[in-house]
Amino acid sequence: MTLLIDAPLVPHHGRRWCHLVSDTSFAELHAFAARLDLPSHRFDIDHYDVAEEEQEQVLAAGALLVRPRDIVAALNAAGLRRRR
Repeated sequence: MTLLIDAPLVPHHGRRWCHLVSDTSFAELHAFAARLDLPSHRFDIDHYDVAEEEQEQVLAAGALLVRPRDIVAALNAAGLRRRR
């Protein structure tokens, strides 16, 4: 059970954003996000959007920093990848 986050590479609304995923289950992902008080509206299909300034808090809580392609690979391997 691992939570993964990538670098803040996605610009949107004047900020840069990361993606937070679980390599195990959505239940694990939602529980982790709730512990960090991430708003539920930030859940987007198969990941949470995390603002650049929140990344350190997420890492300190135990998420691992990985490359964006590792996020996709982990979602695919867990059967959690959802497309729009």
